[in-house]
Amino acid sequence: MSILKDITRPVFPFTAIVGQEEMKLALILNVIDPKIGGVMIMGDRGTGKSTTIRAIADLLPQIEVVEDDLFNSHTSDYELMSDYVKKKVENGDQISTSLINVPMIDLPLGATEDRVCGTIDIEKALNDGIKTFEPGLLAKANRGILYVDEVNLLDDHLVDILLDSAASGWNTVEREGISIRHPARFVLVGSGNPEEGELRPQLLDRFGMHAEIRTVKEPSLRVKIVEQRSQFDTNPFGCIKQFQLKQDQLKSKILNAQKLLTHVNIDYELRVKISEVCGALDVDGLRGDIVTNRAARAFAAYQQEDNVTISHIKQVIVLCLRHRLRKDPLETIDSGIKVEQVVNKVFQ
Repeated sequence: MSILKDITRPVFPFTAIVGQEEMKLALILNVIDPKIGGVMIMGDRGTGKSTTIRAIADLLPQIEVVEDDLFNSHTSDYELMSDYVKKKVENGDQISTSLINVPMIDLPLGATEDRVCGTIDIEKALNDGIKTFEPGLLAKANRGILYVDEVNLLDDHLVDILLDSAASGWNTVEREGISIRHPARFVLVGSGNPEEGELRPQLLDRFGMHAEIRTVKEPSLRVKIVEQRSQFDTNPFGCIKQFQLKQDQLKSKILNAQKLLTHVNIDYELRVKISEVCGALDVDGLRGDIVTNRAARAFAAYQQEDNVTISHIKQVIVLCLRHRLRKDPLETIDSGIKVEQVVNKVFQ
């Protein structure tokens, strides 16, 4: 039985994925700086959305967590600690830790609010006077990735809860006069097919980035993708071994970017230009400005540079703004192209 437990299901290597550069970049930047606010991936069926998202989680280095803690608590970062661990730290108690893979949590479409947020065992609370918290998916996703497939079909109320937790980094459960609060800092990744319905604009706006995925049209590329997948299905471990060096290189690049991020500087003039673009596009609120600044700094860190340049901004700004434009039914121009036109005008 223990032998079976040790065998992990092989995951398609991230560096083996052909094309879909927009989606890959958006995921990498969110992993470098989770405060970007997640990514919404909209695209055709069968374009490798789920495969890519599972692959990015598998690529990430292991994290150190407090042993026997329900929330993957950090050992030194107060913002990522549960109240129980905070008390132990304040009392100077010994804390044992272990290394785990970055949590990758799938949220099923039929999930209830209790399943997502967690619930309080009322019977135990009333009989024994003990607050027993049954953690939900948000607790398990702390310091990891929460993936919602077909997010446009999920109940709006649940999407609201997810986005609130992703933005604040905390989840609060209030039941029968009992309140529990725990850290829930995760990268929220949603995917969907636009044919099955769009997400409400106010919910869409809460996602940091928006990647659009199209089916590859070029025959030679399609053949390459099919061959890559067939090779993996036939001999998964051989395929993983073949891409191991590339995987390790990308892993260390992401780790270096995470360390460098706090030192990356973005000049005042460039920040003004970003806000000028948002103003010219009539973007509601300031989320667009904030996310573009964050994403540009994360991309500069990914490129191992200390200062954000115009080329860094141009690389990420469409991903950050295209879903924030007001929809005009008579508009024939794609929102991404519209953003590019304004960017080229402002950054001449």
